[in-house]
Amino acid sequence: MTTRPRTPRTLRTRLHTLRTYLRRTRTRRLRRVLATLLVLFLTACAALVVAYRMTGIPDPHPETVSQSTVFVDAEGEYLGRRGPVDRQDISLKQVPRHVQDAVIAAENRSFRTDSGVAPTAILRAAIATVTGGERQGGSTITQQYVKNALLTPEQSLSRKAREALIAVKLDRTRTKDDILEGYLNTVYFGRGAAGVESAARNYFGVGAKELTVSQGAALAAIVNLPSYYERAGADAKVTGTLERRWVWVLDAMADSGAISERERTAARFPAFRFYPPGDTDGGRQYLIDAASAEAADRLGITEDQLARGGYKVHTTFDLGLQDETAELVRDRTPADAKGARLHTAVVATVPGDGAVRVLYGGADYAHQPFNDAVDGAVEAGTATEPFTYAGIRLGEPLTGLPKEAAPTPMRLNSAYATVAAGGTYAKPYTVTKITRGGRTVHTARPRTRTAMGEKEVAVVTELMHGSLGPDAPDALGTAVKPVATGVGAAFLPVTSHAAGAGSGPGARTVWQSVYSPRLALTVALFAERGGKPARVAGLTGEYPPAEHAALQAGEVWRLAGSPGEEGPAEEALPRDKGGSERGLEPTPGP
Repeated sequence: MTTRPRTPRTLRTRLHTLRTYLRRTRTRRLRRVLATLLVLFLTACAALVVAYRMTGIPDPHPETVSQSTVFVDAEGEYLGRRGPVDRQDISLKQVPRHVQDAVIAAENRSFRTDSGVAPTAILRAAIATVTGGERQGGSTITQQYVKNALLTPEQSLSRKAREALIAVKLDRTRTKDDILEGYLNTVYFGRGAAGVESAARNYFGVGAKELTVSQGAALAAIVNLPSYYERAGADAKVTGTLERRWVWVLDAMADSGAISERERTAARFPAFRFYPPGDTDGGRQYLIDAASAEAADRLGITEDQLARGGYKVHTTFDLGLQDETAELVRDRTPADAKGARLHTAVVATVPGDGAVRVLYGGADYAHQPFNDAVDGAVEAGTATEPFTYAGIRLGEPLTGLPKEAAPTPMRLNSAYATVAAGGTYAKPYTVTKITRGGRTVHTARPRTRTAMGEKEVAVVTELMHGSLGPDAPDALGTAVKPVATGVGAAFLPVTSHAAGAGSGPGARTVWQSVYSPRLALTVALFAERGGKPARVAGLTGEYPPAEHAALQAGEVWRLAGSPGEEGPAEEALPRDKGGSERGLEPTPGP
């Protein structure tokens, strides 16, 4: 049988038949496609619902729960911190509204109304991940909080999807204020600061509640790129870039009504604390050591628990006077001679109260964590002789002082402070108050007791003023030197006592004690060579040891405002190292 070829007419007939069939079945096929799409959509929705229900809100990472403990001086000035992370939780009530609005303007302007996620940002991140493009950000504040505190910063589609689910659930189960509070307590601001409280302290030296509109806007601008902006104030290029972003944040705040036009016009780019911190921070560790040990003891916890507990320890220290004392000692301590090293310890306390204002225990904490002022045993020599005069009886805890061969500077200072307080001994303390989360958990009260009677106080005071004479015999049959002699003596208050072990070329230690009803100051000099005691003589530069100690004590006394003195006493104290400017000719050392 022979097959005939298809004719064009036959092909046209079949195509016509196919078109007719497609027209007749178009509605049925459209229904099938729509049904399939509906099934897929419902399946996706069901999967999303199941995933949403199965996704729990995880607990915060341990590092976001851990906080540092901050130490401040008597005026609230930042002293330092202890802890693995520089972070302290505060309530949203402690963050000014303008700071909250600045962060919202910079990071997520729809925060108050959105559902916790930004679909466009998720889409951009997904496209970037699939195409291998640059990683995208732009998450909402809720998503950032989830990423910072609850998840890892890993950039993947699965983590991003989980982040979005948790963010939605968080938004539905927590208030916006709760989420914003968590975010502000965990977001990183650079300079090692996690959270707005630490950031305010590191950048501006204030607490979050004290931030101005300008400062708050600056911190909000920093969140975008903290590792770069942390050098603001120290790097001109970084500062200029941040200032432009700061303007952008303020403009957004003004546009939204968060600040008035008057506030916007009045805003000035703020000054930043220098970064990195200066050398004085190292010496402050001696103060933090003392306060940390005392605070932990008061709370009945370990120092490690204190460091991680998010406490704020209010200390008794006068940070300004402390830093000036450290600078004075550093400038007036000659370089090591013949392998020997000169040590200077300075203690200043409030008589009748015990509050420690100055505690200088060393020049370099990194190389000498041992605090000379608190733990250094300094050979007493004649330092305790005023307390050994015939008829003087001392009560606890001073009873054994006259027989102590090497008291600590703190121990001797507390004795002279007792005299200044009319016989009332006050135990030295460094912590006035401890707070946590804005709540006071400990308040210190001076611990006092009578350790000297009126007679004893009068005798010691007369010895200090020299009215009993330099040859007045004491209970041990020796002689008492009532006040300092030489160059330094003319510039010290009359209520002072120079003492030490040995004299002249044989001086091993030198003490200088000065007191008034408002302050008791003790300066101690001693030396060591190769870890063993050495003579102070020959290590104090242009002045002999006694004059060197007297000058240092006089200058610290002046820096403290010459407490308790009247008239021209302040003008009479030494102000600098040049002898001619003090109206003196330098006296050469031995």
